[in-house]
Amino acid sequence: MPPYPGPGPDQQYQPQQEHQQQPVAPEGWFRDEAQASAPAAAPVQGWPQGAETAYLPPYPGPEHEHQHQPHHQQQQSPPAEETARGYLPAVAGGLPPVADVPAAEQTAYLPPQAAATPGEDPAEAPGEPQEITSWSPPTLAGNTLRAVDPAQARAEGRSPIIDPGPQSAILTAVLGLLLAVAAALGQYALLLPLIALQGLTAAGWFRLNGMWPARQGIALAFAGAVVADVAVLAVDPTYGPGAIVGTLGAWVLLTLVLQLRSHADPDERMYGLMASVASAALAIICAGYLAADSAAATVGAAAVAVAVFARALPLPTAPSVGVSLAAAAGAGIAVGGLTPVGTGGALIGLVAGVCALVGLRVAAYDYPSKFVHMTAGVALPLAAAAPAVYLIGRVVG
Repeated sequence: MPPYPGPGPDQQYQPQQEHQQQPVAPEGWFRDEAQASAPAAAPVQGWPQGAETAYLPPYPGPEHEHQHQPHHQQQQSPPAEETARGYLPAVAGGLPPVADVPAAEQTAYLPPQAAATPGEDPAEAPGEPQEITSWSPPTLAGNTLRAVDPAQARAEGRSPIIDPGPQSAILTAVLGLLLAVAAALGQYALLLPLIALQGLTAAGWFRLNGMWPARQGIALAFAGAVVADVAVLAVDPTYGPGAIVGTLGAWVLLTLVLQLRSHADPDERMYGLMASVASAALAIICAGYLAADSAAATVGAAAVAVAVFARALPLPTAPSVGVSLAAAAGAGIAVGGLTPVGTGGALIGLVAGVCALVGLRVAAYDYPSKFVHMTAGVALPLAAAAPAVYLIGRVVG
């Protein structure tokens, strides 16, 4: 109910106010009750006279009701503020001032109304609970919270490709340089950074596919990578590729058996089987750095580090790809000059750079999260280049 802007304290009631409705209580409020009620009881002794009816308005008597109505309207009614104090319910803080009150201040007691934003449904009340419809679709296991919601991004027409960025490139460059230095020192020195690479590969691939935490699948893939490393070190260098392929075949069979024992739906079992096999395969083929010649492994790892770092530079896509491939070939020539590979390092560096860019592109697909960038974005360029390093190293060496 809007506040009554009654007359000011210094204004006089004018004759034209006779027909205006005064903010007084209806006459039937208390008079009807008085007529229908029983005779009032005798006042209690000890109470002051009039204390029992102090909250009631002054009653002029029944004979006043039979007077002419115009004469009653001409009588000056009490001010609104005094009337409210007499018999209307009390308002916290008192009534607002009635003299020259701006419109904004007259409605200051109303609850604030939130302005409707463009595109918002006006039927939705701001205080009522609404059904949440912005969640990502359910997945097979774990949380798939991403930096960008895929469904919303597809509806807006945004590209599903989000490059890992400079932070992942720096980590990849550091890990690649560690692999290059460790490969120059020997196979056993190469084990430490290689195991870190295989762990990142196994975890990053599951996270890239929206399966997290997927501890069993990550542990299975990582175990296969460690078995492949041990097999390569246990056999003659000539049989290193056979050890890797044999381990991969055994792990595919083991993964298939484990998925057949699952009680999930057929579609979920197939999806889990493909993700587990791909993760194990990527982690196992990283052992190609162990099977390759030490010089080829040094050149290939250094070329991947330079290519990924150059790809992260703020350049357009086409020039950035060209610059990164040229940098990889140049790194192959530079590092190859320090090893028995020689100028053949350019070919190793170029092919390794191409594989690194492919792995980087895979890690950027389907609206990846920051965690995907820091795992798959770091490991996939180096993992994808491992087979090429072995094969081109055999050709050049």
